[in-house]
Amino acid sequence: MNNDSSIAHIAAMLREEANRLGPGARLPSSREIMRSHGVSPVTVSRAIGQLAAEGRVVTRPGNGVFVAQRVSRGHDATDLSWQTVALGDRVVDEGPITTLLGQAAEGVVPLTGGYLRPGLRPDKQLGAAAARAVRRPDAWAMPPLAGLVELRRWFAAQAGGEVSAADALIVSGGQAGLTHAFRALAAPGTPVLVETPAYPGALAAARAAGLRTVAVPIDRDGVRPELLAEAFAVTGARVFLCQPTLQNPTGATLTAERREQVLEVARAAGAFVIEDDFARHLTEQAPASLVSMDRHGTVVHLGSLTKILSPSMRVAAVIARGPAAHRLRASQCVESFFVARPLQETALEFVGSPAWRRHLTAVHAEIGVRRDALAAALAARMPEAEVHLLPAGGMHLWVRLPAEVDEGELVEAARRNGVLVSPGRMYYPSEPPGPRIRVTHMAAAHLPELHEGVRRLAQALTDVSRR
Repeated sequence: MNNDSSIAHIAAMLREEANRLGPGARLPSSREIMRSHGVSPVTVSRAIGQLAAEGRVVTRPGNGVFVAQRVSRGHDATDLSWQTVALGDRVVDEGPITTLLGQAAEGVVPLTGGYLRPGLRPDKQLGAAAARAVRRPDAWAMPPLAGLVELRRWFAAQAGGEVSAADALIVSGGQAGLTHAFRALAAPGTPVLVETPAYPGALAAARAAGLRTVAVPIDRDGVRPELLAEAFAVTGARVFLCQPTLQNPTGATLTAERREQVLEVARAAGAFVIEDDFARHLTEQAPASLVSMDRHGTVVHLGSLTKILSPSMRVAAVIARGPAAHRLRASQCVESFFVARPLQETALEFVGSPAWRRHLTAVHAEIGVRRDALAAALAARMPEAEVHLLPAGGMHLWVRLPAEVDEGELVEAARRNGVLVSPGRMYYPSEPPGPRIRVTHMAAAHLPELHEGVRRLAQALTDVSRR
């Protein structure tokens, strides 16, 4: 039985089982199906994917696959097509973000993702911090609209320089901070400069705010200041978004000299720099932040706890001064009032405890081991692919593929082979220069699984190259 017919067979069997069990029932696990029918994890994953696309099942990571509640599509179903006209032609594209947030099916090696794997998350310590936090007086009362003063002071200290608690606004994670910054600093229809390649979540947030993204090239030392100056002059943009430390996806860190040059270029253009400092805690060698070097209110700084702690620790800070700070606070107040106080109190408890420093030490050590293991495995099994650089931290390696390789075909072949990687295309606000992939070392359960993922990826590259 070939692979396609195996998938069809398993899908048909699961449809039958779903019809027999009824809505809400749990289907057999992937392991049970593999054992009973002698098929691979990839076959089971694709069969379940077919049923999910049909709306027959829903997957709940960590719990299993369940029969979906079926919605009638008969003659009496409500016709909602009128909404197409009412909504107009503006599109909010969540595709790249849902791709990055997706969970790998059982048996599939994740070489993609943006958060710490379960074994590295300080779940127990966060639980203890939360227990202490909710016992604090007024833990369930409304917090100050800008956030707890002590937490704002902590974020200000992380940013460095002369930043104070008064400059910080607590928001619900870095993505929310980006959204607030784009809406506060730029009017719909205007251009915003972004690095290329760039974080897809930032590109999606900018476009959802009605902004036009304009690409500015980067190299191994970060954004190129001369091209940034040219882009400001040509477009008239008044906002530039950058990730100066461990840029996602390339891992580039802006040099000290270029940091000064970027600030000078932005000041000359009368423009803001949104500094997305998401990876400050993912390295032992974080340089001085742009905001700590800023004396003119040019920089709007974003710092977050999500990457270093947990995807559910949606606590970040936006740091700004002047009218921009006022507008950011107004945006937060209008859109969501404030961040839930128990979550703020938990974050404050954790970063003020000895567990914080112990956690940083453990994560930094693991990053080094995994980064080196991934780089070595790629060099050994995929010598025709080129790693852009070996970053001083972070979670990813940016890989250039041979020019003749079809990036989309490789990503799909890898998925069929049981390994997930991020396609390079979604990181580019304009045409990509060639095939790329982002490969993550922090999502695999352990080093043997990381090596197995590279082996599967290398086999997929071989298969694609032979076509």
